[in-house]
Amino acid sequence: MAGCVVGVLLSIGAACGLESGGAVPLPVGPGSIRPAPELDGVRITVGSKDFTEQTILGYLIEFALAAAGAQVRDLTTIVGSNSLRDAQLHGQVDVAYDYTGTGWINYLGNQNPVPGSDAQFEAVRAADLRSHGMVWAAMAPMNNTYALATAASTARATGVALLSDYARLVDTRPEQAAICVGTEFNVRQDGLPGMARKYGIDTVKVRKQLLQDALVFQATADAGRCRFGSVAATDGRIPALGLRLLTDDLGFFPKYNAALVMRADFARAHPKVIEIMTPISRLLTNETITELNRRVDIDGR
Repeated sequence: MAGCVVGVLLSIGAACGLESGGAVPLPVGPGSIRPAPELDGVRITVGSKDFTEQTILGYLIEFALAAAGAQVRDLTTIVGSNSLRDAQLHGQVDVAYDYTGTGWINYLGNQNPVPGSDAQFEAVRAADLRSHGMVWAAMAPMNNTYALATAASTARATGVALLSDYARLVDTRPEQAAICVGTEFNVRQDGLPGMARKYGIDTVKVRKQLLQDALVFQATADAGRCRFGSVAATDGRIPALGLRLLTDDLGFFPKYNAALVMRADFARAHPKVIEIMTPISRLLTNETITELNRRVDIDGR
């Protein structure tokens, strides 16, 4: 199993243009993942959201299940978390990776995260099964939490290393606290509104600019219109551009471990899916997924 998965991890950036369509983006045959009679010819639609990491995760599911003999349909790069969620609830997508914090806060409507990755996973798994008949399984170590980032030069000039430091900067020198935020981060309760409440940040004082998520990184690194920016912590552009993440010293942001999500009827009918994907999930550390993201977003592979 590990040999096949590592091979996929190493080659995915080079082999996969991030495009959605009806077919799996690469021809895949058995390796250490062997054909599974339980999945032979079973039609499975795999989904993802519309950013690099999610497309990579969606492709990993597709490659693994195709190697096991399933008839896989690619429905990756769905725009937005809520759209993917609706597609799953309505049976248009059978399986996808999603994030535990997104499930707990956005889908289930809770305001406060559960401390600890395992506890957050168990909480969202129990609540989503009970409320919506959705199964969460095969949690990965990777934690793609939200964060604020800044350039090293900005960190030195302002002395900001913690989110509490940023809140004080807004109070005392708001002209140095200009922030660029992605559209979802701007409105999500696990994003700017909740962070501002937790840290007492007066967003009226701050010059804020909405940007597409992909544009926030370079704008923040340039330290011009954006001295600080909202990012996902496992994005490969963070190390590539030399950005620094501000420490969430009050523990506001939930854990966003990636895990498989599927309807309960699908999970009961095809338990082999979880069995195949669990060893793959275990390989998905922050370091691994950040490197895969970097290969796509920086190297253009």
